[in-house]
Amino acid sequence: MLSLPFTLDQLKIFRTIYTEGSFKKAAEKLYISQPAVSLQIQNLEKQLNAPIFYRDKRKAYLTETGELLRKYCDRILNLCEETCRALDELQTFQSGTLIIGASQTTGTYLMPRLIGIFRHKYPQISVELQVHSTRKICWAVANSQIDLAIVGGDVPTELTEILEITSYAEDELALILPVSHPFSSLEYIRKEDLYRLRFIALDTQSTIRNVIETTLTQNGIDSSCFKIEMELNSIEAIKNAVQSGLGAAFVSVSAISKELELDMLHWAKIEGVTIKRTLSIITNPKRYHSNVTKLFKEEILEMFVTSLINN
Repeated sequence: MLSLPFTLDQLKIFRTIYTEGSFKKAAEKLYISQPAVSLQIQNLEKQLNAPIFYRDKRKAYLTETGELLRKYCDRILNLCEETCRALDELQTFQSGTLIIGASQTTGTYLMPRLIGIFRHKYPQISVELQVHSTRKICWAVANSQIDLAIVGGDVPTELTEILEITSYAEDELALILPVSHPFSSLEYIRKEDLYRLRFIALDTQSTIRNVIETTLTQNGIDSSCFKIEMELNSIEAIKNAVQSGLGAAFVSVSAISKELELDMLHWAKIEGVTIKRTLSIITNPKRYHSNVTKLFKEEILEMFVTSLINN
């Protein structure tokens, strides 16, 4: 039988050091002494017959061997945690933890409502929500760190054959104006009116901005001719800027439901143009799918999709 050159405890300590950045912080995180942490790493390096960290007084850096071990360490420990959850679920159905991922806008405005509904029905189940870029979330799903995710951007090409991607809903993007703007009295504005507006835009790396520019181009509108007053990386900052009269912006309808209800923003419809993007459910077919995950998909995602996106 193969003799392993490491233990799970050593891998836990190793992972904590590279995530925390130092032996001292790892010891504090794990509630053990720093000498105990150092001893475990020394023993691991002896067993591997290679150093895994470069050390200085402030930070620990991975060596080439350490980088290789890190890739497998994450997979090993994630699989161990998944195994424990699966075994625990056999004893305690409808309890446990659900780890959900979401891209920025979806995670900020849609997922809290879905999770709130789920927690109201199943208060004994804890839910962890991780919000990052679509790319980062997709990799977390691929690495079995997340049970399922809902994203609005394109899945990285290198992951399309690894992940299961299911279209979930259409999320409409609205052109918002200050309520005091002259166009706010119009039922619809013309395409050429867009060139008269001052815009507040998301930064160029935003997947939403890419969707907007692509759709406008398909409708004969050249967004490169728009007057961009400023670029921001926060939907909340953009909404506040529009409310303050600094310009117009395109944002997800799911992000402005409260402002529309309170008449704080005006949704300007464009003649003959509707901008939508597809939200997708992302899962890893090789990961164990707990009953809790299935419960969330069947009772929350499938049942509430229409009402949550359109209201």
